[in-house]
Amino acid sequence: MKTLKLFAAAIVLFIATSSQAQVSVNVNIGSPPSWGPAGYAAVEYYYLPDVQAYYDIRASQFIYFGNGKWVRSRYLPRQYRNYDLYSGYKVVLNDYHGTRPYTYFKNHKAKYHKGYKGPHQRTIGNRYDKHDNRNQKGNKGNNGHKGNNGHGNGKH
Repeated sequence: MKTLKLFAAAIVLFIATSSQAQVSVNVNIGSPPSWGPAGYAAVEYYYLPDVQAYYDIRASQFIYFGNGKWVRSRYLPRQYRNYDLYSGYKVVLNDYHGTRPYTYFKNHKAKYHKGYKGPHQRTIGNRYDKHDNRNQKGNKGNNGHKGNNGHGNGKH
């Protein structure tokens, strides 16, 4: 009888740890933004040379240096609110899996200068979706490009 109880407890413990592992995997994997480069499923960060910032895919946040420290935000800094995330080059950081990609900022900045263009990139989604209002009043100042208007994913 004691052996049966021990066996049952082991099964319950095994099931509990298996389900917990599945939950943590689902929580840790984020969805890449529609402006992200296609073909990179397991990546965690992009480096954006034109704005010298990182994008954390799991947290859906930009990471940039401002006011003397590294800042995490859903939006780019104000000076880049019209930056076009779809046409800007994204360096895919395949080799980094920590929480502070800016640890290697000096290397990234030197290797991927502002204006850097590597191999051609195709984005995951389209720049303009069914909510496209390029020809409507109010979008004249940027030649029809929405940019990110301070938003990380180009959506409203």
